[in-house]
Amino acid sequence: MTMTEHPLIPKSALDKVRMPIAEASGMPNAAYDDPSYFEFERDNVLAKTWSGLLFASELLQPGYAKPIDFMGLPLLVVRDKKDAIQVFHNVCSHRGMILVDEEKPIGNLIRCRYHSWSYELDGKLKKTPHVGGIDQHTTEGFTHEGNGLKAVRSSVWMGIVFINLSEDAISFDEFITPLRERWEAFTGVGNFELLKTAKTGGSTELLVNSNWKLPVENYCESYHLPWVHPGLNSYSPLDKHYNLYVNDWGSGQGSYSYTFAETSGAQLPRFKEWPAEQIKQAEYVSLYPNVLLGIQADHAFAIILQPLKNNLTNEKLELTYVGEEAVGDEHEANRQAVLDGWIQVFTEDIFAVEAMQQGRRSPGYKGGVFSPVMDGPTHHFHSWLANCYDDAIYQTSNNRPDKQPDT
Repeated sequence: MTMTEHPLIPKSALDKVRMPIAEASGMPNAAYDDPSYFEFERDNVLAKTWSGLLFASELLQPGYAKPIDFMGLPLLVVRDKKDAIQVFHNVCSHRGMILVDEEKPIGNLIRCRYHSWSYELDGKLKKTPHVGGIDQHTTEGFTHEGNGLKAVRSSVWMGIVFINLSEDAISFDEFITPLRERWEAFTGVGNFELLKTAKTGGSTELLVNSNWKLPVENYCESYHLPWVHPGLNSYSPLDKHYNLYVNDWGSGQGSYSYTFAETSGAQLPRFKEWPAEQIKQAEYVSLYPNVLLGIQADHAFAIILQPLKNNLTNEKLELTYVGEEAVGDEHEANRQAVLDGWIQVFTEDIFAVEAMQQGRRSPGYKGGVFSPVMDGPTHHFHSWLANCYDDAIYQTSNNRPDKQPDT
């Protein structure tokens, strides 16, 4: 997208967003309501860092492939025969044909339906029938090497497949280390691989008529709990919440009194390492740009925000539980109770983010103001976003570190 395809957000407006919270305004309406910013944000916000794409559990078995549209870009996620997950651009190297149009077990090769060029599950070009003429499957001047599928930089953490489309972000290890270390210290848990997905009581999707950024902003803060979530506020009240900041690309809230298990009777296995004095404590982090995370002593959850349009977002929710016992049949009712509880909470948010989206069409709203006490995490996200815009339009904030090798 060129700078002439959408109205520029003045640098002065971005500077206003990044002022101290008591003086700051939020991002201008155009960032939410102008459709031309949809691809701009794909290429200059989500693509430039590590974005959530889908859950690893969606790849049902080794040798399975799932096509996915990422804000208009056709991608393909493959679980190979060794159980490793890779992401590719979902196009044949020959003539740009979409390779896989529905998720399915794919066997040992990914075959193009057009001219039957075939690729191994690691993306290497394997077969090129008749490329040199009838029954001539090789030809002078052409090699398979270098003509395989175009890989997308990816990594998997806590069951989430992350991608960096631009290929110039910091390493995923550096990206995730601040949150991982925070949660290892907070929970005492050194191995989050104990978290397991379940066949029941584990996932859902919610379609929301709002820009993807509004669910992030809403999730960052607990200020709205008494009015939007009276049920949640009864067992995790506002006055027991605190703001938290993970790093330059993460913020959120925590609760000293998450007591859903006691309130509902949904008793599930807990992390053995979790400190007894913190058994009711939980934390909820917006990992910018589009992943919302929560961790409690007996389960964790993640929401991947999939932007579909400037004013339409799919929220993919997955819960994970502690150990094999927790995902067995005996805890099916408990898992369903926990899932139902979170579905109620996240459904209650829908009217708020959709009404804010509608409000972004009003010239009477010019970014709003922030509560210096309650809105710190949301202001933190706006500041990060303003830096991304500044980098793309004015190249002045130098917000993102240079790429470093993956570890």
